Amino acid sequence: MLPFVSRARLAARSLLVLTPIAFASAVSAQSAQSAPSSTTRLDEVTVTGTRSPMKLSDVAADLTVIDRDTIERQGLGNIAALLRNVAGLQMTSNGGPGNTTSVFVRGAETRHTVVLIDGVRIDGQSTGGARWENLPLSLIERVEVLKGPASALYGSDAIGGVVQIFTRQGSGPARWEFGVGGGNLGQAKADVVLSGGSAVFDYAASLAVDRGTGFNAYTRTENKSYNPDRDGWRNYNGSLRLGGRVAEGQRLEFLGLKSRSDVGYDAGKNADDRGITETLAAKLSLKSTWSQALSSQLSVGQSEENYETRPSAPYLSRTRIRSASLLGFYKFNDQHQLNGVLERREDRLANAELIAGGKDTRSQNAIGLSYLATLDAFSLQAHGRHDDDSEFGGIDTGSLAAGYKLGGGWRVTASAGNAFRAPTLYQRGSIYGPDTAKPGVEALRPERAHNREAGLAWSQGGFDLALTTFHNRVTDLIAFGAAGTCRATLGCYTNVARALLKGTSLKGGAQLGPVRLSATVDFLDPTDARTGLVLQRRAKRFGTLRAETALSAWTLGANLVGSDQRFDDAANKTRLAGYGLLNLDAQRALAKDWRLQLNVDNAFNRAYQTANYYQQAPRTWFVSLRYTPSL
Repeated sequence: MLPFVSRARLAARSLLVLTPIAFASAVSAQSAQSAPSSTTRLDEVTVTGTRSPMKLSDVAADLTVIDRDTIERQGLGNIAALLRNVAGLQMTSNGGPGNTTSVFVRGAETRHTVVLIDGVRIDGQSTGGARWENLPLSLIERVEVLKGPASALYGSDAIGGVVQIFTRQGSGPARWEFGVGGGNLGQAKADVVLSGGSAVFDYAASLAVDRGTGFNAYTRTENKSYNPDRDGWRNYNGSLRLGGRVAEGQRLEFLGLKSRSDVGYDAGKNADDRGITETLAAKLSLKSTWSQALSSQLSVGQSEENYETRPSAPYLSRTRIRSASLLGFYKFNDQHQLNGVLERREDRLANAELIAGGKDTRSQNAIGLSYLATLDAFSLQAHGRHDDDSEFGGIDTGSLAAGYKLGGGWRVTASAGNAFRAPTLYQRGSIYGPDTAKPGVEALRPERAHNREAGLAWSQGGFDLALTTFHNRVTDLIAFGAAGTCRATLGCYTNVARALLKGTSLKGGAQLGPVRLSATVDFLDPTDARTGLVLQRRAKRFGTLRAETALSAWTLGANLVGSDQRFDDAANKTRLAGYGLLNLDAQRALAKDWRLQLNVDNAFNRAYQTANYYQQAPRTWFVSLRYTPSL
């Protein structure tokens, strides 16, 4: 029998070879198959690509939409596990559910992706980026993933892309929806949703709990912090969304959300060490329709992201982001639209390692303008924005994207743009930040990116195929290096790194008789431009292949995930083997409005790691029962 590493590599490489073959087979079979009634949903309305409603088929950027049915089929894990199936995205985790998780959009750092919940920005001003492990699936109605730099729309942080999460919105008669489930690893889940609405008022409230005893994730037995206990998790979350018409053409909306995770990790041999994360978001917005041509949205929001560890290595970091924005939309006609935005953002970090008394703040003001044109076969989207930071001053960003429908279901797109990420308050203001009192030591500069990309897509009947190739050059990348420019002796944050993120993403789907196939393949070259080495924890080849069919009263699905090897360190000395996984799901309607679901992840019980010394979950099964009354 082959050793595990060889089997994992073989499975991963087989998937990456077979997926393009599946694409080709799907395309060649198109003439012999009948088209289903609905497949690619190109007429679906999205907002993330332009910050205003637009049909998916008209968006020139690389945008993916994940609907509620797909989210429910996922069954296990958090949003990061869901995003693993999106072309261009990869994830890594320090163990099981609830542990530190990173999402790389086109190879960019996890802090280089803007995360929004109904428009509210979620970000941590310590290491930067959202804590993906604390974003549960139970609250989510849909997800829109915008790939590629988008600072011309969203300001700082959008070097890799934007992930926008939409919570549930009520409609129709009042109804209860709930689900319960359990599985191995001590898993237990329950959630309940109350929603309803009319043309005047709508509401949706949800509560959920997810817990498990887990498994021993940390494998470095010689380390003094190693503890052979199970690293269990507990997550509690809830949300409330209200909306109402306060006058003709005036709609007021409120969002409130909280998620709290309590997760075990190893920091001491004889202690039950816990990592506790809280994510909070609130928003009040007024949407106004002044005329058939003019509309606006005024919003104020606040988010908090707090992280604490105890008892062996006590640590506490609290981030608060306050924002206010005014968006205006003017339609000259059905073909031309002008959008404008005025925005203010205030960041605050409380952390004992900050020099300024354990607290630090900053603000950013921004003005932006967009022009959108949809001229039959041709579409154009131009965006420009100026951000003024209270510390480093102004930064200008812009992007230009165009698409053209060639006929026969074919469409070509091309775009170019730049982006930036301001240093986090921790990077610039902690004991590890530059000590500007020393001669010749400068403050940290914003990280910057310049991107260009091109795409080709085809859709006809029950078949679709899309290819995107991109080239993103990141400069002034902030890295933790040698001591000398800061007060700490362990090392300092400096603008020393440069990265080149280039690659090609392929995605597609086909309806072959009763079977629906979908697949993604990514060929990524994420390189440290100074050394030519591969960036940490990114696989150069990654792919997924899914098959789904109906059999009697059952809906059956199988999902293959294949990853090439990756390196855990910047020097490319520590190699993490590639892997191949099989995940299974099955749903059955038991009675009107009742559904039984079974999920089996990692069906072959593969042992693999995406971060050195941190084992990923073994074979995991979960059975759930859900009640969803028909509208």
